[in-house]
Amino acid sequence: MRYSALTQRYFADAPASGVLVGPDCARGAAGSRAAGTWVQFDVQVDPQDAPAPRRVRAVRFLAFGCPHVIAVAAWLAEQSVGMLPGARLPESVQSLQERFEVPVEKRGRLLIIEDAWCTAMGASLAPHPAGGLDIGAGGPIS
Repeated sequence: MRYSALTQRYFADAPASGVLVGPDCARGAAGSRAAGTWVQFDVQVDPQDAPAPRRVRAVRFLAFGCPHVIAVAAWLAEQSVGMLPGARLPESVQSLQERFEVPVEKRGRLLIIEDAWCTAMGASLAPHPAGGLDIGAGGPIS
């Protein structure tokens, strides 16, 4: 399969890969390795005592899947700093599919990315105890 230059760049560099742990961090994951696509986003927001509106301070991701999955997850993590907690994808799934030249037969993989994103961002809205949130399908992490 031939990949676009953008996909190749984000796949090769995978900026923002890794995990975030601690206060004001939340996690969301979707998919499964057994099914061939799994994505996790960790989101750190401004502390609760920060002036409103609180913003996303950092995002990290882990992903198992094809180069398109890794590239799109990396791009989303990079683009999301400064967003409001709870925000939707910065672009629609259709726009991401076009931007990264993802074949139509892989569109379901982008929906898994969207599910992980929405879970993490939804969890970022929850009140966070001082130690962080519990790991689950989505929620605070410690």
